[in-house]
Amino acid sequence: MDEFLNKVISSNIGKVEKNVFLSKYTTYKVGGIAKAIVYPKNEEKLVELINLIKYYKVKYKILGNGSNLLFSSKKYDGVLIKLTEFNKIEWNGNKVTVGAGVSLPRLSHLAAKRSLTGLEFASGIPGTIGGAVFMNAGAYKSDMGYIVTNVKVLTPELKIIVMTNREMNFHYRTSFLKKHPKYVCLEATIKLARGKREAIEEVINERRKRRIASQPLEYASAGSVFRNPEGMFAGELIEKSGLKGLKKGGAMISDKHANFIVNMGNASSDDIKYLIDFAKETVKKNYHVELKVEQEFVNWE
Repeated sequence: MDEFLNKVISSNIGKVEKNVFLSKYTTYKVGGIAKAIVYPKNEEKLVELINLIKYYKVKYKILGNGSNLLFSSKKYDGVLIKLTEFNKIEWNGNKVTVGAGVSLPRLSHLAAKRSLTGLEFASGIPGTIGGAVFMNAGAYKSDMGYIVTNVKVLTPELKIIVMTNREMNFHYRTSFLKKHPKYVCLEATIKLARGKREAIEEVINERRKRRIASQPLEYASAGSVFRNPEGMFAGELIEKSGLKGLKKGGAMISDKHANFIVNMGNASSDDIKYLIDFAKETVKKNYHVELKVEQEFVNWE
């Protein structure tokens, strides 16, 4: 691993951070130490990095904003890749081509300033474009699949191709990329519609007030833990099971919204995982409903 990192540094691939606390890079604010995080400068350097990863047989993962991940407290003995430098935002009429590292809420607000509607649902989703495309992030009965026209990706063979919306196979909280994680989202082209800036900003502000009123935004979390089963609400099933406010160590099933698990300040990864598993088992026992976890468990094997 040290030889690999030395090669990455000497190849000028991008910034390298060693032995980083994952609590700084995930919205749950938990996790062990990662051996390294690398920030490739561009697509060419990303290809070079993954070639080195393959040559040295190093474990790796693309890390966005860390808003949908639960890392274990074990050391991640591999490299995490952050596409922060993939920050292109190129407007062309009612279309925008945007790099994988761009913040989704930031893009939503920039669109509003241009009187472009279609991204209001994303204003409160704390992720990057790459992560949002990967999991087809959504809210308020809309998601990325409605607005993304095509996606530039890096294939497992390290070829750069463009995939259409149809090829991306967007469905509820999933996509082609989620089912084929060795593909990497580099950028996406999004099609919006003309609207009135005041009306768009009013929707964004109204939804922000609703989030503040209904979600535990004062604590670290990773948003909704479970997908809503068809015709039901996961939070309601958890609340009816009497689990609202249940604590394990420094973690709690939110007493404000039962589909959130919050870090009250000193939670461990194990505390959060325990509550996720317990809520899932309890709802299945009480209602014969198999809740599906929206979040991804990393380094638990």
